[in-house]
Amino acid sequence: MAKKKLGYVELHWECPNCGTINSGSQTTCQGCTAPQPEDVEFFQASQQQLITNEEKLKRAQAGADIHCAYCGTRNPPTATHCSQCKADLSEGKKRKAGRVVGAFQEGAAREIACPHCGAQNLETSSRCSQCGGSLRESAQPPPKAQPQPAPKVNPAVLAIVGLIFVGLCAAIYFLFLRTDNLTGTVTGVEWQRGVILEQIVPVQHEDWLDQIPADAELIACSQETRGEADVAVEGSVEVCGTPYNVDDGSGYAQVVQDCIYIIYDDFCSYTVLEWAAVETLVTSGTDLDPYWANPALAQDQRLGSGSESYTIYFEADGETYIYQTEDYYLFSQAQPGSRWGLEVNSVGGVQSVSP
Repeated sequence: MAKKKLGYVELHWECPNCGTINSGSQTTCQGCTAPQPEDVEFFQASQQQLITNEEKLKRAQAGADIHCAYCGTRNPPTATHCSQCKADLSEGKKRKAGRVVGAFQEGAAREIACPHCGAQNLETSSRCSQCGGSLRESAQPPPKAQPQPAPKVNPAVLAIVGLIFVGLCAAIYFLFLRTDNLTGTVTGVEWQRGVILEQIVPVQHEDWLDQIPADAELIACSQETRGEADVAVEGSVEVCGTPYNVDDGSGYAQVVQDCIYIIYDDFCSYTVLEWAAVETLVTSGTDLDPYWANPALAQDQRLGSGSESYTIYFEADGETYIYQTEDYYLFSQAQPGSRWGLEVNSVGGVQSVSP
């Protein structure tokens, strides 16, 4: 996924000593002059404006600042010695970069009302410009929800559910799993065989235009999504997500978008001449001599796969039982009047037979 760079915005930080809100480029607090601690995180206003000032852009593009290892002063990444204590910055600590601060919302910082006098102030201010009161009063945390006790389950209900489950298991066993062994006499047979007749005919398919066989006949094409790419390619359309701000460790954030390139291409329907099933030729009978259909074939015709089904009728203890199979060898032994062993379930279904 490609990252599209849109520009830079300035962030803010709150002084942990006096609560003053400072712009990201300020290395010391404007309220109490304390240096910015290295563990203070930058944050964004609810709305931001892209930087156009050349000096600020140069500063934003320079990279993460360095905190002096001796006095903690924040220095630009190009500095080699601390601006405060002149110590060598090779042992200094670079500010962390790469944290996503939030979504980019273009516009001027909104105004908020002072809780003391009602005057309007920029949201990035910490104190009211009219009365000097704090604009950042701590909110009371919402009361914690009391956990609700889990509902008690009535033991009688559990017992009833258990009995129903046992009853269902017993019913399944007696209806489908339990079998009886009977001796039956063959009273009749039936058979059916089917074979597919194939012919060379125009068959319709769909594929990308560059994958269609040369001898195919086009029907229609339309533009469809074929894939995605991280870079722009011929026939692609750029699709980008919501811009967001990434802290670069200098008091500024880079505004980026995650983009992909949707590739469109011609997806077509077409026909080609090929073998296809056009009919199923069926033969059937009530004897023990089944046969396959054997028609006269044209040059563009052939026989495909076949299927077969055999039915044997039995009589046992005055009841009629039916058994179906695809086993021709088993069926060929079902001479009328012959006696067979039958395995029958509780609903009269024949599970297996043996001559």
